[in-house]
Amino acid sequence: MNRIIPKPIVYVVSDSAGDTAESVLKAAAIQFHPNIVEVRRAPYVTGREGVELIVAEAAKSQAIVLFTLVVPELRDYLIAQARKRKVISIDLLGPIISTLEKAFNREPLHQPGLIHQLDEDYFKKVEAVEFAVKYDDGRDATGVLLADIVLVGVSRTSKTPLSMYLAHRMLKVANVPLVPELQPPEQLFSVSPDKVIGLVIDPEKLNMIRKERLKSLGLADNALYAQIERIKKELEHAHKIMSRVGCKVIDVSNKAVEETAGVILNLFRR
Repeated sequence: MNRIIPKPIVYVVSDSAGDTAESVLKAAAIQFHPNIVEVRRAPYVTGREGVELIVAEAAKSQAIVLFTLVVPELRDYLIAQARKRKVISIDLLGPIISTLEKAFNREPLHQPGLIHQLDEDYFKKVEAVEFAVKYDDGRDATGVLLADIVLVGVSRTSKTPLSMYLAHRMLKVANVPLVPELQPPEQLFSVSPDKVIGLVIDPEKLNMIRKERLKSLGLADNALYAQIERIKKELEHAHKIMSRVGCKVIDVSNKAVEETAGVILNLFRR
């Protein structure tokens, strides 16, 4: 009988929400194996009592404590408690803040939660997300005129996920599906081609994606939507529209959403 080996436990301790620490932990841990650790988040820890409880629990479960505490006294107290109980602790922000303090020659604020304060960028981001939802999938052609970026392409080329990803970079994005049976909005040909991005994909890759999509919906994977000849027809039509617009074209066949977004952002920075 195979013995189940328990996952290592990591306590993520923060005097704010703990998002930063958990993201860094997951980025590092995935290099060993997906879901290799059990994450126990302890957010908004602002006093010694909370630190003592967490370190005591970590000692019992032989866990690691990874923390982002910006108040020096609390940070030092956690380190001391971890040493006392022989618990491995990792200070994510302390060394960075200390190095920046020397480089900038100025005292840090040591104030928790600053990254989450409602500032101008936050409201811009919310506005951009609302814009992406409103003008998703060609719902309202006026979005083409109002957008910072217009994404065009056939179904399942990641137009919606890209719109949302770019919205979190405070860009207003509209997306328009290209279908042979439907005329694209006239607004698409009146805006600057510099703000339009065409998304294309390998037909075989798209065929697999669409079949999986149909299966997830409980439908047969031999529907017209997923047939290779239909896909080739759609892509040919899309290429004609993109040529007419005169826009940049990105092949998303083997790109993650983040990678495609990076290409788009670089284009717009230039």
